[in-house]
Amino acid sequence: MRGEYCYALPEGEILHSEHLEWPLFRVTIHGSDTERVKLSKRLVCAVKHLPLRLQIHYEKDPMKSIEEGVAKDPTLTWNGRILLEGLVSAEEITQNFERLLQKRQSTDR
Repeated sequence: MRGEYCYALPEGEILHSEHLEWPLFRVTIHGSDTERVKLSKRLVCAVKHLPLRLQIHYEKDPMKSIEEGVAKDPTLTWNGRILLEGLVSAEEITQNFERLLQKRQSTDR
C-alpha cells in the first residue's frame, strides 16, 4: 500500500492485494472526473483499515451510468446495486463496508 495517506486508487489496482485471504470487492464509481477522484480518495481512507481487498472501476460514460440507474454524481455501485450516492462521509462509507463484511461472514458460516 502507498503509506498511510489517502489517494485515488488507480483503476484495476487492488488495495491490500497481498491479502488473498480477504474478500475482494469490485466496485464502480460513476460521475465526473473530479467527483470520481474525490470519492475514490475518501473510499480508500474509509476502508484501508478493514480486512478487505478493493478494486475500483471508473465509469466515465454518463449514458451507461444512467442505464444502471445512477442519478447522482458521484455514485458507488457494487454487484449491480447502488451503495452510496453523492459525496458521502468517510464514516458512512466505512459503515457500509462493515455491514457488507458482516453479511459476507454470516453467509460463509
